[in-house]
Amino acid sequence: MSPNRRTVRLNQLLREELANLLQTEIKDPRVVAVTVTRVDVTQDLSYADVYVRTLTHDVPLEDAIAGLESAEGFIRRRLGRDLHIRRIPEFRFHADRSLEHVQRIEVLLEEALGQREHDDEEN
Repeated sequence: MSPNRRTVRLNQLLREELANLLQTEIKDPRVVAVTVTRVDVTQDLSYADVYVRTLTHDVPLEDAIAGLESAEGFIRRRLGRDLHIRRIPEFRFHADRSLEHVQRIEVLLEEALGQREHDDEEN
């Protein structure tokens, strides 16, 4: 198996396992409504960038990330026990802002198309 395929499989495995832990094991109220959207493991497998979103606006995303960071040791221990991989990477948690980015692009496109239609009507 090529390293690329292995990394893709590890990303998916970690995303699924993290999501499961968040739903069933982590009791911190800051992370109750957190979902893992993507995991990117570094090439040397020492770090994993974990992208998260909150499902509600009850807890600010920054607070949710702080909750995840405080639970990292527990998460790594549980994954080390449950997964059969040599080393569990250190996690770096990030806010997934891709949805906001897509929404902003859509607004800009609508504005641009609206302006273009307006200009076409004037000519």
